[in-house]
Parts: sequence; C-alpha cells; structure tokens
Amino acid sequence: GGIMNKFKLFIISLFSVSFFSVAAVATEACLITKTDINPFFVKMKEGAEARANELGIKLSFFAGKVDGDHETQVRAVETCIASGAKGILIAASDTKAIVPVLKNAQDNGLLVIALDTPLEPITAADSTFATDNFKAGELGGAWVAAKLGPDGVANAKIAMLDLNESQPSVGVLRDQGFLTGFGIDVKDVSRWGDEDDPRIICNEVTNGNEEGGRTAMEKCLQRDQDINVVYTINEPAAVGAYEALKAMGKDDGSVLIASVDGGCPGVTDVKRGIIGATSQQYPLLMASLGVEAIKAWAEDGSKPENTPGLDFFNTGVNLVTDDAASGVESISVQEGMDRCWG
Repeated sequence: GGIMNKFKLFIISLFSVSFFSVAAVATEACLITKTDINPFFVKMKEGAEARANELGIKLSFFAGKVDGDHETQVRAVETCIASGAKGILIAASDTKAIVPVLKNAQDNGLLVIALDTPLEPITAADSTFATDNFKAGELGGAWVAAKLGPDGVANAKIAMLDLNESQPSVGVLRDQGFLTGFGIDVKDVSRWGDEDDPRIICNEVTNGNEEGGRTAMEKCLQRDQDINVVYTINEPAAVGAYEALKAMGKDDGSVLIASVDGGCPGVTDVKRGIIGATSQQYPLLMASLGVEAIKAWAEDGSKPENTPGLDFFNTGVNLVTDDAASGVESISVQEGMDRCWG
C-alpha cells in the first residue's frame, strides 16, 4: 500500500500546486471605502463582493477608521499596487490629496475608478461611478421650496448641515444643488459657505454622523431659534438634527428636513416623519459596475464610458417621500424601501 499512498500524495501535491498557480493569476482588485461602519459602504462592499465572486475576481477590502481618514486610504493604495492588483475602486476621503497616490497606481498599470465621490480633478480617475450629487441636492431643495410656497420661500430660515471643513466634492455638490433647487444664488458653485443670502442662517459641519448632526443643529439654533428648513449631507446627520430640534419642541412638523442617501434606516426615518424627503442613491450598482469595469480592463484594456453629457457614469437618484410636491418628481416611501440599502 506504500506505493499507492505515495502516488496519492503525489496527486494531491500536483493538485495543490496547480490550484495555487491558478489562484495567483486570478484578477485582483481592491475596494477602498471611507469607513466600514456607514451602511452605504457596507452595501457597496456587499455589491462588490457578490459581483467579484460571480466573475472570479479576488477582491480585497480596505476602509478608513472614520470618514476623513486619509492616511489609511494612502496605505491601502500602496498595498494594492504591491499586491499586483489590476484595479482600485475608491470612495476617497480626501479627494485632492489622494490624487498623486492614485497616479502612482495608474503608472503601475492599475485602473482607478472613483465610487460615489469624484476626485479633484474628476479626470484623475479613469472613470467615476457616482450619483449625480448636485441633482440629489437639487431635488431636495426644489421639494422644500414647493412645500413652502412663494411666501414661505421668501421668509425661510435655513440651516445647512454639511460634511466637513475640507469640503469634499460630494458635500459641495449636495449643498450647492440644494440651494440651487431652492432658488438661492450659490455664488461660487465649487464651494459652500460663500453665499450672502440672509435666509441661510448657518453652515455647520456634521462629519456625516448623528452626533455631528445634533451638535451642528444646536449651534444653528443658538444663532436663530426660528430655523424652519434643514438640509443635511446624509440621513444620520438628519437624525441628529431632529434630536436637537425635538429637544426644543420643534418636532411638530414646522421644520422641513431634506437629506440625501436613501439607505433603509433613512427611508424608515422618512416614513416616521423625522425626514421630510431624501434623495436615494444606489451604491450596490456603483460597486458591481466597478468590479465589471476592472474585469474588462484586465481582459482587454477597455475603459468604461461616461453618461452622455456628464463627466462620470451616473448610477441614478430618486427623491423619496410620501408627501409629494407638485412639479418635483419623487417615488413613494414603499418604493424607496424596496430599493434601499443598509
């Protein structure tokens, strides 16, 4: 039986050698997100993982510790280059500072695709798969204006709850979109906070989370207790803002809150009346399309095409509310629940 056992071992060792060599040539890709806690990025990871498994791509995941953690993302890009990956999908925390690091990846033959957050300049990525964030904000602003009517719009007191002071593009686009939809002159559209319209009471930053939203709203209410319109960068910030309003007895529907993201918790908050309307985006689609693009690049060197008329591929956006406004396109909370993430 000794010879037979040796033969079996030989077969097994052959199998394992061939197995590993096949694994080594499998296309590798990296997904780098801002955090791994935010349900938006959790869903993005799910979408990427599912598509990678279907296509036989080895996908590695990296995430910052918090939104705005640039250093971790830099190290992640360096790791991906060293591992011989064919492409990087990234939701960048610092959209300007990451550019030279990603240029190095491109020089090493990697396809760089920005997800959700365009780089600055947007052309620094080979392609960008994102929500039209300006449009997302614009839908919210138009909805609020339609709800208030002309008199309400003329006398509105608006709190703008932004992302953070470094003004990442996603935050600028949503803010400026909201004000544009509302009918306010945004001055320089590439930055928020330079407006001189007296209806804007405050621009405060939230870091895109609940605690930040609450603190920012408290600061705004200290400036003016009669704020009746609140824009928030995302739904966790909106929930925090609502808590601050509630603490002052302003949770009676007299304050209109518009937000962006469209995660299931956020859509639930629309259902519960915490948020008036939210613009829903589709992270699962961004990620799965991104993985497909890396596979195509690895196979034949082709790069994805932009949506006609835009400098990125638009993965879609819908305003979710059960309090529809005339002239503003929206979908119901039920449809929003059917299509939400997180």
